[in-house]
Amino acid sequence: MEQLDLSPDQLLSTTRAVRKRLDMDRPVPDEAIRECVAMAMQSPSGSNNMTMQFVVVRDETKRRAIGDIYRQCFDVYRSMDGVYAGSIKKETEEAQAQQMRVTDSAEYLAEHMGDAPVLVIACSKAGRLDNVPAMRAASSMGNVLPAMWSFMLAARARGLGTCWTTVSLMMEQQVADVVGIPYDEVQQACLTPIAYTKGTDFKPAGRDSPDSVIHWDTW
Repeated sequence: MEQLDLSPDQLLSTTRAVRKRLDMDRPVPDEAIRECVAMAMQSPSGSNNMTMQFVVVRDETKRRAIGDIYRQCFDVYRSMDGVYAGSIKKETEEAQAQQMRVTDSAEYLAEHMGDAPVLVIACSKAGRLDNVPAMRAASSMGNVLPAMWSFMLAARARGLGTCWTTVSLMMEQQVADVVGIPYDEVQQACLTPIAYTKGTDFKPAGRDSPDSVIHWDTW
């Protein structure tokens, strides 16, 4: 598939969570998905054990069903003070304005998740992680999360938009039932819509300096 002319740094700094600028009416070719998954499979995998799996949902009835589940989960998410994007307060007017834009677009996606031409659920087939030691949980998710980020970078390079969401994990069993994921054996990691974007001119987000999150030699 044709790719955008982006340097590595441009790709890394402009792969945004896309919501309002998803083109819900334009089909996404299967080959584009395959290419993104091929790039995802090049990501690091602990012990060379590739447990990542991708459920690609194109069927309209199933997309709508997942969209309904996502909307129900989002209703719960809104009540989570300090977690819900709209309840988080920033220190400056500029930062708060950005926060509210994020909230507005998240609300939009809550209403339109099922409208996306494709939904992708990233999973790990290493077994469920309920009540397991932190090392095992981190190792298992460490196989699928880098892969999903690579998938999203590959999508951006091809003019496609994605949005990493975990809200649907509140009703993981129900999502599993829609698409036949064996819930007792396979752990879902995240859900994303995927669609061509309306325009490709995404910019880096406003962020603090690197030193605001670096701890040199000690915390």
